[in-house]
Amino acid sequence: MVWNFFSRKKPIGFDQNIKAARYVGGGETFPVQDTRAAIEELSQVVKNDPEAVEIYLALGSLYRSQGEIERAIQIRNSLIVRPGLDRRFKARAWFELGRDFRRGGFLDRADRAFQEARSLGQNPTAIHHEIASLAAERGSFEKAAESFGQLNLPLPQAHYLVRLAMDCFEEGNDSQAHRALRHAIRAYPGAVEAWLEQIIQAYKIGNEDRVASILREALTKVAPQLSFVLLEGLIQALNKAENAKQHSFGDETEWSRVCSDTTLTAAILPVIESQEPDVLLHYYGSLLLLRINDIENAKIWLEKTLLLQSDFWLARLELFELSREDQTLTPFFNEQLSFFIGRAHKVHRFFCGQCGLKRDQLFLNCPRCRSWHSITFRTDFSQ
Repeated sequence: MVWNFFSRKKPIGFDQNIKAARYVGGGETFPVQDTRAAIEELSQVVKNDPEAVEIYLALGSLYRSQGEIERAIQIRNSLIVRPGLDRRFKARAWFELGRDFRRGGFLDRADRAFQEARSLGQNPTAIHHEIASLAAERGSFEKAAESFGQLNLPLPQAHYLVRLAMDCFEEGNDSQAHRALRHAIRAYPGAVEAWLEQIIQAYKIGNEDRVASILREALTKVAPQLSFVLLEGLIQALNKAENAKQHSFGDETEWSRVCSDTTLTAAILPVIESQEPDVLLHYYGSLLLLRINDIENAKIWLEKTLLLQSDFWLARLELFELSREDQTLTPFFNEQLSFFIGRAHKVHRFFCGQCGLKRDQLFLNCPRCRSWHSITFRTDFSQ
């Protein structure tokens, strides 16, 4: 019987490994220890006791976490066809099979597996959550937002309302897009992605005062540790506009009416100055000044940044690069310095505060551990 297994003497480390497997099964995070070691140990346990259904399910989840989807699916199917399997275990097996299919990109099969699990009595809330995630992966953002709202999960609800708005903007349905953004902010006032999209849309129509007004309000609603996302996203929009202008050959594009860098910087800097002193806000202020070639004021803002955090490596790197013109360097030394500065600029600036994943592009949902709004700026080079 299944439960007889748990009364046996377990090897050292077994409890930690089964706990790790259950974490993976819950889909919230990955185990902190070596999942390969856990797989090897649990495989041995299952070989010795094929009736250990709980362990078998956990083993499948570990395989899924390692990307071995086919092996995970085989385990679920072997349980589903097992004669006399308890109904609740069969429901669990169908549910985990659905999650395997979803991880593997077989979305229609995943949907059918979740419906089977529902018919066998699997937790309806868990199934609802998976179906909401399926809708998001299919690009059905309106349905995903509605489902997460029904689950009382306002953060993902707001996120997918923003994705819906972005699709509407692309299709030219601006009124529906703006309604979706307002709905997102009502659902979750701290939705940094919703505020950022509003800022970008104001920038696209050339309204720098509107950009500044939205930024000012957003900084009162967004979590302080995420405020840098607003300015990073705006800087990225400025880069896209510049790139589009260079490649448009005079044709009209979605970036043709944007604010000038000069007027935008003049509107935004007073907003930043009105906030409590913040390392990253000052750093992004200096980047805006550098865009309009106001070198002296950019240096002042970078120095303010270092007064707040002396080991902020990017501020020091910018100041170092700006001071090169004042130095007499040999061609060889200048070439080597350019190489190392170029490499330093390619260091990933962002990381997930939950799992440590490093990226150089913004993310609102961690690609690895799926935590929401866990993005963090690497102000300390050792992070």
